[in-house]
Amino acid sequence: MNRGVETPTSHRQEYPETNAQSVKIFQKMTYDGRMSEKDASFPEIDSVLLAMKTIAVVGWSTKPARPSHWIADYLEQAGFTVWRVNPVAESTSAFEVYASLAACPASPDVVDVFRAPPQVPGIVDAAIAAQAAAIWMQPGTENPDAAETARAAGLDVVMGPCIYREHRRLMGNPVPENEHGPPNKR
Repeated sequence: MNRGVETPTSHRQEYPETNAQSVKIFQKMTYDGRMSEKDASFPEIDSVLLAMKTIAVVGWSTKPARPSHWIADYLEQAGFTVWRVNPVAESTSAFEVYASLAACPASPDVVDVFRAPPQVPGIVDAAIAAQAAAIWMQPGTENPDAAETARAAGLDVVMGPCIYREHRRLMGNPVPENEHGPPNKR
């Protein structure tokens, strides 16, 4: 992945309360989910999306209506290798479920987090041990301390935006603002 790409200066100026250290370079990048029209595309997010081939979805749910479930399905349909991680879910004939990041077949490019913020530090530690390249904290999972730990270990961090929405944007098929939920349930 391209480490060292500058975050748009306008983002730092428009959101001065955002820690400039955490948005200065890609390796230390945090995106807080608030972006103006002029910042519609961050090169750091696009770099993570373009580099990823394997994604471990931590906190995957067996319930199809849950975002972790249908986003994993979307990513798989988009051509990515997706490893579903949930310590209590069982594998089926449709997909394999891994009990932990350590149980995944290889190091994931991205660890996509769907767990509560207090659980994220342990997930980051597991991602570091699994030699993941990036942590993606979905909306509602943000944990700035865990993000700093990941950055300090050399992982790229995306915190706040939805991987589904960002991938669709990158592919030229952005999600309408009023759309929430699985793409086939509109």
